[in-house]
Amino acid sequence: MSQKIAYGFGDFGNGFMFDLGQAYLTKFWIDACGIGAGAVAGIFAFTKIFDAFMDPIAGSVIDNRKKIGKAGKFRPVMMISAIILGIMTVVTFTMPSGLSGTQKIIYAYAAYMIWGLVYSFTNDPYGSLASVMSRNSQDRSFMATSRQVGSVGAQFIAGVAFIPLMGIIANGNTGVKEEHGYFWAAAVFAVIGVLMFAVCYFGTRENVKVHRNTGADAEKEGFKDYIKVIFKNGPLGALILMTLFTISAMNTNNQMMVFYAQYNLGNIGLQPIINAIMMGCSIVGVFMIPTLTKHFGQKRTAMWSFVIGAVANIANFFLPQNVIAFIVLVTIGYTALAIPNGITWAMVSNAIDYGEWRSGTRKEAITYAAFNFSRKIAQSLAALVSAGVLALTGYVANAHQTAGALRGIKAAMTLYPGFCLLVAAVVIGFLYKLDEKRFAEIADDLDHGRWEGGKLKGNIK
Repeated sequence: MSQKIAYGFGDFGNGFMFDLGQAYLTKFWIDACGIGAGAVAGIFAFTKIFDAFMDPIAGSVIDNRKKIGKAGKFRPVMMISAIILGIMTVVTFTMPSGLSGTQKIIYAYAAYMIWGLVYSFTNDPYGSLASVMSRNSQDRSFMATSRQVGSVGAQFIAGVAFIPLMGIIANGNTGVKEEHGYFWAAAVFAVIGVLMFAVCYFGTRENVKVHRNTGADAEKEGFKDYIKVIFKNGPLGALILMTLFTISAMNTNNQMMVFYAQYNLGNIGLQPIINAIMMGCSIVGVFMIPTLTKHFGQKRTAMWSFVIGAVANIANFFLPQNVIAFIVLVTIGYTALAIPNGITWAMVSNAIDYGEWRSGTRKEAITYAAFNFSRKIAQSLAALVSAGVLALTGYVANAHQTAGALRGIKAAMTLYPGFCLLVAAVVIGFLYKLDEKRFAEIADDLDHGRWEGGKLKGNIK
């Protein structure tokens, strides 16, 4: 139990660094640094696609590790990378003085590309770790819950505390510029994030003994193995497609909230209040994952959550603007998205086992990298939608917005997530075939050293 709880601290720490970029880099670069909204859309789109193609490299490097010590295969890589990620988080919220507009754009590209590469080496081993902590479905559901509680908890704190903390540091009385306020607030969050990863590192163990080829029997994996992992693993393919829509929906919601509060609702001070309600309820919803999956299964719980979230978001777009109605519906939509996002982590661990059963070779990190690829593409898509809508509808930083710009902000905030969740429900309902009964049969085969084609090779480690 202590290990399952400690595992969630990894995503808690991850959220302190990852969620800052998703929620506030758009506003930092546009409003504090003076980079145009169209250029910011390009930065996010290109760097996230670049990051996506770095994931197979990270997965291959991790899976090709030969000397595995007592700390395990994944934990050491995760912890070292988390420290570097903390440093890079602060760097992304830094803009050196004296740079021209073009130089600012180049700096933003470089900093965020490096951040993304380090993130791959942090998140790939962290995600793979769950598959070797336990093979029991209920354990994995609990770890998925623990992880999602950590993730939403970090979103809660980032959503509620970051802007007020930045405001305390940078205001008229302190003389600290707005961009420096972002820097120091990011530094505080990065330190906490690294400390939370340390809790995960020291509190978890790699308990599952699996067959691994070592020495002369080991085959070095490359990009072709990455492609094979995707196209030979049906459940993984369904999760990848689903994630393109769910993560782009969540990130667009997070990125647009500060703009919606400031301009559509007319009070940026509402942003931390709305986030507190929305993410607080999401945490409660995530705690229900073990109970929901026990009674209804992972697939049905995820599918119907998506449907509920889609209805709430679409209704939020068409109803007349009202603060209370908006908060209620955005909370329902976000909670209905947080629940299946938590379940997804257990599904990915199951897909790793399915891949081993199907191919006879276990590739945790490269399988997780394939899944993470879709998350990066989804993040790029969210950035294109968020910054792109601002650019196309005539958004002007720190100014009174036109009716068209306000409609664009509202559509990105509500209608786009609603559409994405509707598509995700169709994908998980019709394409994901690995139910609880089928997985139990596969897990039993693996526990007895069997795969689809016979006996597993390699040493048990």
